[in-house]
Amino acid sequence: MRNMEKYQGIIPAFYACYDKEGAIHPEAVRALTQYFIDKGVRGLYVGGSSGECIYQSVAERECVLENVMAVAKGKLTIIAHVACNNTADSRRLAAHAESLGVDAIAAIPPIYFHLPDHAIARYWNDISDAAPNTDFVIYNIPQLAGVALSLPLLKEMLKNPRVVAVKNSSMPVQDIQMWRDEGAAVFNGPDEQLVSGLAMGAIGGIGGTYGAMPELYLKIYELFHAGQMERARQIQNECCRIIYKMCSAKGNMYAVIKAILVKQGGPDCGSVRLPLAPLFPGDEAVVDACVEMIQAAAAQYC
Repeated sequence: MRNMEKYQGIIPAFYACYDKEGAIHPEAVRALTQYFIDKGVRGLYVGGSSGECIYQSVAERECVLENVMAVAKGKLTIIAHVACNNTADSRRLAAHAESLGVDAIAAIPPIYFHLPDHAIARYWNDISDAAPNTDFVIYNIPQLAGVALSLPLLKEMLKNPRVVAVKNSSMPVQDIQMWRDEGAAVFNGPDEQLVSGLAMGAIGGIGGTYGAMPELYLKIYELFHAGQMERARQIQNECCRIIYKMCSAKGNMYAVIKAILVKQGGPDCGSVRLPLAPLFPGDEAVVDACVEMIQAAAAQYC
C-alpha cells in the first residue's frame, strides 16, 4: 500500500540559490533547506518554476538536488521536478533523483512544440521508467507549458502504477475535482486559491510563494482541516493581497521573494537568473511593504 500521508500538507516550491556571480550556491541551497525544516513544512518541490529550472543546466539541477537531499533526507518529503525539453536529459535527472532517495519525481509536458497526448504520455512514461522505484507526479501548468492535461491523457497515465498525483496549477478548481475523480491525488498549485483547492479535494498545496510566508499557509491548512473555514478564508485573502503586492514590482516576483526571505531572517539566495528581471530601483519599497504585510498577518492569525 502506497504511503500518501507524506504528501499531505504544505510543500513550498524551492527557490534557485545563486552566488554573487550567478552560479549555483550549494551553501545557500543547504541553508534554505534547513530554513524550511525549521518552519515545519511537510516537504519541498525542488527544480520547478520557482527553482528556475528552464534556465539551469542538467548538472546544475543535479547539484541543487544533491545539496537539498544532504540536509532534507528523512526530514522532509522531497518531490524533484526532472523535466527538460528532451527525453534523454529528463531521464538522466529522474535516475539521479531516484539514486538520492527522493519521494517522487515530477514533470511538465515538453514545451514549445504542442505535442499530441500520445507523445506526452510516452515522454512521461519514459521518464518514469528511468526511476522505476519512485512515485511520479504529473505537473499540469497549461498557462506556462502551453499544453493542458486532458482526461484521456490522465487516464492513459494512470495505467502506470507509479503515477500517484497531479500537481495542478491550472486556475479552474474544477480541474482538481476531475483529476481526483479519476483516481489521482491532487496538489493545489495556484497559491491564490489554496482554500478552494482543499475544498475540492486537494491533499495539500505546492506553491511558489509559500516560502515567503510559510506560517500563513500552514495556518490555512490547519484551520481548513479543523473546520474553521471563515478564518482560513481570511488568511487566504491576506495571502492574495501580499501576492498582488509582490507582483507590482518591476523585477520578477522571485527576485522580490528572495529579498523578502533575507529581511525575514532567511538565507541570502541571491537574485534571479537572466532573462528573469532582477530588482529595479524602487522595488525595495515593494519588498518592505510585503514584509510588513506578512508580519502583520502572522501576528494577527498565527
